[in-house]
Amino acid sequence: MTRRTVRIAMNGVTGRMGHRQHLVRSILALREQGGLDLGDGETLWPEPVLVGRREPALRALAERHGLTEWSTDLDAVLADDTIDIYFDAQVTSARAEAITKAVHAGKHIYTEKPTAADLAGALELARLATEKGVKHGVVQDKLFLPGLLKLKRLIDGGFFGEILSVRGEFGYWVFEGDWQDAQRPSWNYRSQDGGGIVVDMFPHWEYVLHELFGRVTSVTAQVATHVPRRWDEQGKPYEATADDAAYGIFQLEGGAVAQINSSWTVRVNRDELVEFQVDGTHGSAVAGLRNCRVQHRSATPKPVWNPDIPATEPFRDQWQEVPDNAEFDNGFKAQWELFLRHVALDEPYHWDLLAGARGVQLAELGLRSAAEGRRLDVPEVSL
Repeated sequence: MTRRTVRIAMNGVTGRMGHRQHLVRSILALREQGGLDLGDGETLWPEPVLVGRREPALRALAERHGLTEWSTDLDAVLADDTIDIYFDAQVTSARAEAITKAVHAGKHIYTEKPTAADLAGALELARLATEKGVKHGVVQDKLFLPGLLKLKRLIDGGFFGEILSVRGEFGYWVFEGDWQDAQRPSWNYRSQDGGGIVVDMFPHWEYVLHELFGRVTSVTAQVATHVPRRWDEQGKPYEATADDAAYGIFQLEGGAVAQINSSWTVRVNRDELVEFQVDGTHGSAVAGLRNCRVQHRSATPKPVWNPDIPATEPFRDQWQEVPDNAEFDNGFKAQWELFLRHVALDEPYHWDLLAGARGVQLAELGLRSAAEGRRLDVPEVSL
C-alpha cells in the first residue's frame, strides 16, 4: 500500500462549521480511518495546514488535535509549493479575495458558500479558476444527507409519478444573546458583515432544488428582521440589520412549484430541523436530515373536513418509513472524499464554482424580489 500526501490549507477552521464539520468530521476523520482509499493499493493522506487571523486560537486548535502546522500569514502559505488545495470557511466578506489569491497561486479550490458577495464576483471566481486550470468545488452538503439521499432514491425510482410541489420548512430559535448565549455568531445578523438568512440559506435551496427537482426559473420572496436587537459575543447589544427569516416561492423547470420557509426565529414543531414534503401524482414523501417517510396513492386515506368534531384519523401514523438500505457517512466528509478523488484521480465532479454562482444568484434575486415586491426570473448562468 503506497501513500500519497495531499496538503490542504484550511482557512477559517476556528469557526463553528470549519472546525466541527470540515476539520474534525471530515479531514481528521479521514486520517483516523487511515486515509482515503484510491484503489490499486494507493491511499491519499490529507495533511491540514490551519490558517486564520487569531494566533492563540490556531495554536490551541492545532494542539488539541495533534497538528503541527498553522499560520496567520495566508500569503506565505499560498506561496508554499507543497500546498495542493486551498479550503475557505471564512466569513463571506473575506472569501472572494482569498480564493482569488489561491487561484493565482495555482492551488485547487474547495470552499464553503456563498462563494462571493454578489453574482458578478462569484462568476469572476469561476472564470478565473477555469482559465487557470485549477480544480474547484463548492460545499453542497445537504445533497449527501441520509434523508435527501433516500428522497433521491424515490425520485430515481419513479415513486412520485409527476412531481407537483415541494414544501420546505427550515429553522429554529436562535437566542438573542442577552439571557442565553446565541447559537450563531453575531455577524450573521449584520448585513454589512455579509449576514442574513437569505444569503446563508438560499444557496442551499438552489442546489437542493436544482439537483433533485429541476432548475429554479423564478423566485418570489418576502424577508423580515423579526428580532431587531441582539447581543454579541461580548454581551454588548447591537442592532440586527440583516434578515432573520425568509419566505420563498420558487418556480421550477418542468412545472413544479417549491415553497420554502427559512427562519432563525421559529420554535421547532416538526421531527427535524429541516423537512421537505414532496407531493406527486403517485405518492408523497417527507424527508428530513436523516429520515424519510412516504405515502403511496394506493394507501392515501380519504379525509373529510369537519371542524365540529375532533380529528378521527392518526395522520402521522399513515406514513411508512423508508429504510436506510445503506450506510450513510457524514455529508461533509462524503463530499470531501469526492473532491479529493477529483483532485487526485481527475474523477468527474460537477459541484464547482459555477454551481456556487447559481446559489449566489438566487440569494441576490431573492433579496431583490423582496425589496421590489415582485416575482423575478432566474436566468441560466454561464461562463
